[in-house]
Amino acid sequence: MIIVLKSGTPEQEIQRINEEFHKRNLRPEKSVGSSKVVFGLIGDTALVEPSQIYQISPFIERVKRITHPFKRASIEFRNGKSSEVIVSTGNGVAVFGHHCPLHLIAGPCSVESEEMIVETAKHLKNMGVQFLRGGAYKPRTSPYSFQGYGESALDWLASARQATGLGIVTEVMDTEDVEKVVEVADILQIGARNMQNFSLLKRVGSQKKAVLLKRGMSATIEDLLMAAEYVLAAGNPNVILCERGIRTFDRQYTRNTLDLSAVPVLRSLTHLPIMVDPSHGTGKAEYVPAMAMAAIAAGVDSLMIEVHPNPAKALSDGPQSLTLERFKRLVEEMSTISNFFGRELQKPNLTATLQRMYSKHTTKIPSI
Repeated sequence: MIIVLKSGTPEQEIQRINEEFHKRNLRPEKSVGSSKVVFGLIGDTALVEPSQIYQISPFIERVKRITHPFKRASIEFRNGKSSEVIVSTGNGVAVFGHHCPLHLIAGPCSVESEEMIVETAKHLKNMGVQFLRGGAYKPRTSPYSFQGYGESALDWLASARQATGLGIVTEVMDTEDVEKVVEVADILQIGARNMQNFSLLKRVGSQKKAVLLKRGMSATIEDLLMAAEYVLAAGNPNVILCERGIRTFDRQYTRNTLDLSAVPVLRSLTHLPIMVDPSHGTGKAEYVPAMAMAAIAAGVDSLMIEVHPNPAKALSDGPQSLTLERFKRLVEEMSTISNFFGRELQKPNLTATLQRMYSKHTTKIPSI
């Protein structure tokens, strides 16, 4: 249930309304806009009549029920406004959101050595990338496939961050590994196979690092949003949704079917930032550039692209990885098309500006 207060409601009255909700065993979560305050009520509101809420205060302007099963993730819970996820990195502050510059996340599927990941990170930084992706722990369909180098790979990612200042995005697969990954990663990735690992979702929801939640290969859009709800309900508001392709009947020509229609659909349903991963979505490097640019046209907020210095020798997912040279050309192409659609790629020299813009707001990250 959403409660919108009138413009100019006194702070003392806002506090009184908040206390009144608590007395009724409802959990109010406050969102402060430019002119109005909005409360999202969590709890058993099924039997609460709007007329009862209006009686609490003459400053209540509007009462609205949330009809979706996902409450905190619903755009209604933010009164129709998009939220922003703020991530601090070695280069300053990155802000993910619909009205922010597009962020690029790139790197190899697996971290294969310290030298390889550090050198790759240096090249990617020079191309305008803000976040380095790389798997330390790798979920694989076959138990005999390469599973990643684990804690050693985390140390190598830490070296890459120290050398370049890039933010780190890496996957966490088990609740027992969360603390180790949090020490290195700026964004915790929950992979497609773990999208409905509810114990893991609760665990990452109990810490404050941003969470990148990938859509399961057979998950509906509602399944994805309900998974995000677990993280939000556990107390972590910093969730980024990622469309990475779903499994369909046609697997002869692509690894998955990249569901780009999910981008505008999610935009109409949720306030959370949206990312697209065209590498997993297609499974073939030759299709990645076209799908990356199509994602920008669809209105995505960020892109995750697999890049490897030598895809032919990659320990995992080489066929879908771009070379450094091809990725450099793609960045130029994406810059052109993003400008056409009224967005821009995040530039490295903007991080200091963003740091100044958001430094006084970093303790006010939205709680819903």
